[in-house]
Amino acid sequence: MEITSAQLKELRDKTGISVMQCKTALTEAGGDMEKAVIILKKKRSEAADKKSDRELGAGAVGTYVHNTNEVAAMVLLASETDFVSKNEEFIALAKDIAMHVAATDPKYVSKDQLPEEAIEKAKEVFAQEVAQKPVEMQEKIMEGKIASYFKDQILLEQDFIKNPDSTIGEMVTGAVQKFGENISIAQMARLSVK
Repeated sequence: MEITSAQLKELRDKTGISVMQCKTALTEAGGDMEKAVIILKKKRSEAADKKSDRELGAGAVGTYVHNTNEVAAMVLLASETDFVSKNEEFIALAKDIAMHVAATDPKYVSKDQLPEEAIEKAKEVFAQEVAQKPVEMQEKIMEGKIASYFKDQILLEQDFIKNPDSTIGEMVTGAVQKFGENISIAQMARLSVK
C-alpha cells in the first residue's frame, strides 16, 4: 500500500511527530489512520521509558495568568538540553500545562507524590463499599476506587482541558518522542484570589 503525502500530513498534524515516524506508523498500520495513531502512542510510551533515567539539566518556565487576574499558574518543564528548552513548541507546551494547572488546580504532579496518609484515609472511606464485594475482587476494586478518587488531583493523569482525548502525561511523553530527550514536569505552582 502506498502512503500519500496527504495521509502523512494528516497524521503529523494530529500527533506532531516527525514525518518519518508517521510514515513508519502508517506503513505498519496498512494506511489505517486510527491504527497509526495507536502505534505512535505505543512508541511514545516506549521512548519515554527509555529516556526516563537521563539527567534533566535545562527547562522552561511556562506561566499563565487568567484574564480576570484572579488565577495564575507557573510550571517548570524540565529537559536535558538548552537546545530543546528554547524550542518554541517546548515553550508552548510549558505554557499550555500552566494554563491547565490554573484551570484544574491539581495537588500533585504524579502518583509518586501522593502522601501515604491520604491514601490510607481514602482506603478507610472506601473499605465499607469494598467489603461487600467478593473477597478475590476486593483488592482490585479498592485500587480502582483509589485511582479514580485521586485522578483529578494528579496533574499527569488529568485530561488536558483543550483536548480531553489526551492526558497531560501523554502530552509529556509525546514531547519526549518528538524532541528525543527526557522531559518532565519538575514543579508547578498555582495562585488564586479565591
